[in-house]
Amino acid sequence: MKVTIIGSGSWGTGIAQVLADNHVDVTMWGIEEDQINDIQNNHKNSMFFKDVDLNPNIKATTDISVVNGSDVVVLSVPTIAIESVCKQITPYLDKKTIIVNTSKGFHPETNERMSEVIRHSIPEDKLSSVVSLIGPSHAEEVVQRILTTISAVSLNPEDAKTIQKTFSNEYFRIYTGNDEIGSEMGVALKNSIAVASGVLSGLGYGDNTRAALITRGIAEIIRFGEAFGGKRETFMGLTGIGDLIVTCTSPHSRNFQAGYEIGKANTAQIFWDTNKKTVEGVRTAKVVHELAEEKGIEMPITNEIYKVLYEGKDPATSAKDLMLRQLKPE
Repeated sequence: MKVTIIGSGSWGTGIAQVLADNHVDVTMWGIEEDQINDIQNNHKNSMFFKDVDLNPNIKATTDISVVNGSDVVVLSVPTIAIESVCKQITPYLDKKTIIVNTSKGFHPETNERMSEVIRHSIPEDKLSSVVSLIGPSHAEEVVQRILTTISAVSLNPEDAKTIQKTFSNEYFRIYTGNDEIGSEMGVALKNSIAVASGVLSGLGYGDNTRAALITRGIAEIIRFGEAFGGKRETFMGLTGIGDLIVTCTSPHSRNFQAGYEIGKANTAQIFWDTNKKTVEGVRTAKVVHELAEEKGIEMPITNEIYKVLYEGKDPATSAKDLMLRQLKPE
C-alpha cells in the first residue's frame, strides 16, 4: 500500500512514524525545503521535534505529483487549507483513493465540516471515501510511540476498516465509527472549550474549575451536536469526551496554550497581537457561536469565550458571569 501525507507538520510527522513502523510505503509532502530535506536526509523534523529520531523509511518531497499512485492520501493541514490542497492533489489522483482527514474544525466561509469540504472538492471518480482519523492525540506523544487510541470515522465501513488495519499497532490503536456528524462536531467544538480551559488556568483557577468546565463543556457539545444530527453516544467516546479531556488538560494543546496566555494577561488582545500558530478553537468559537444563535442552542461557555475573543470582554468577568448565571438542575 502506498500512502502520501499532505503536510509536514507535527501531526503529519507523527502519522508518518506510525505508518513507517508498520512497514507501509509512506511519503510526506511539504513546501518547506529545509524541513523536507531534514526529514529525508537526517530522519528528523527539527522544526517540531528536535530530539526525536524518525523512522528512516519515511520519505519526504516537495513534489506534489508524489500523490500519483497513492492508495491513501492523508490530509494533515489546517482546516483553512483543506479545500485548496484537495484541488492541488486532484489532478494527480489516478484512481479512487481513500482520503484521510485529520483536521478538526469548519470551513472558514461555508462552515462545512471537513468531510463535506473534501467531498465537494474531489470528484467522485477519484474518491473512494473520506475517513476522519480523529480523537484524543498529541503528535508530541505519538511520534515518541506513547500509547494512543483514536477513531477512524467514515460513511464507508470497509474503508474505515482498511485505515484501522493500516494504522493500528502496539502503541497506536484505532477504533472504527460511522457517526460522521457527531465525531466531527465533537473534535471541533472541544477546541473552543480547550481555549476556555487555558483561560481559566491563566487566571489562576485549579482542578475543581477545570473539572466543572469539562463536564459542562461536554453538555454543550452534546446539545450542539444533536441539533445537527449527531448521536448522543458518540460524544461519550473518543471523539467526544476523550478528545475534550486531553485538549483541556494538556500543555501540548495549542488551544490550551493560547487560552492560558489570554487568561494570564486578562485580555485576548495579546493573542491577536502575537499569535503566529494555527489555533483552531479561536475560529471554531466564532462559527459555533453564530450557528448556535441561529438555531437557539444554549452555549454559555462558548458564548463567553466568543465575547472574550471577539468583543473584548475581560476573562475574569466572563468567569464570574458563568458562575452567576440563573441556578437550575443539572
